[in-house]
Amino acid sequence: MSKPPSRLDQGIAAQVRALLDGPITRQVLNIALRVLAKWRARLIENTLTARQGRIVAGGPFAGLNYTVGSAEGALLPRLLGCYEATIAPVIEEIATRNYGLVIDVGAAEGYYAVGLAMRMPGVQVWARDSNAIALERCRKLAADNGVADRVTTGGIVTHDDLAVCAEARTLLICDIEGAEEHLLDLLRAPALARADILVECHDSLQRSLSTKLAARFASTHEVSRYDREIRPDALPDWSEEMSDLDRLLFLWEWRAGSTPWLWMQARR
Repeated sequence: MSKPPSRLDQGIAAQVRALLDGPITRQVLNIALRVLAKWRARLIENTLTARQGRIVAGGPFAGLNYTVGSAEGALLPRLLGCYEATIAPVIEEIATRNYGLVIDVGAAEGYYAVGLAMRMPGVQVWARDSNAIALERCRKLAADNGVADRVTTGGIVTHDDLAVCAEARTLLICDIEGAEEHLLDLLRAPALARADILVECHDSLQRSLSTKLAARFASTHEVSRYDREIRPDALPDWSEEMSDLDRLLFLWEWRAGSTPWLWMQARR
């Protein structure tokens, strides 16, 4: 006898029925597919945490105790340690540098803010986000990993705030859903010329945004581009027992389009 559906299952089924209770278009079907894929990913997440806990298994932040849910994007790749794997070499390079300050704009629940605080014992980290729930999770993640004294949370960053980049060797991480074009403005925030900047460019929201930002900083920074990739080698051995689709969902980051990263190192 089959088990009755869980509240999660019932909620997802109702959501899909509502989507399909009208004209059927490819857009509607695509939305329904994403809803079902996220549902399945949630079940796989439960399996992963039951089998190996919530400690990040690999990557630059291996050992991070991920006691919170993701505020944005998929949790599974974070737990595997392959989230945004394309910039893992950059993160490793960053961790060796003597930054006085890391500013993480769009920090969400603190994957980079807390991870870098762990990797860089002497650094102060500003974790900034417009989402109060995300910041609450970030504070908990920092406390649970013993770095709360060096991770300071706050809201929206202004151009005036970025003047601090002229006072200390600064790394700026920026992931703000297309608003990077406005914030990363050398005319309004000239101190950016002295900061190293790692920015996720939401080309899927603003066409050729990465090209525009690379050109804007070409005279003050050495600019490298990193396009997305997946890391099947991060899959746990026991995932061999699972379907191909489930193995793909382990690595799926929920992206709907192109989001290349630019690593812009100040020429100083």
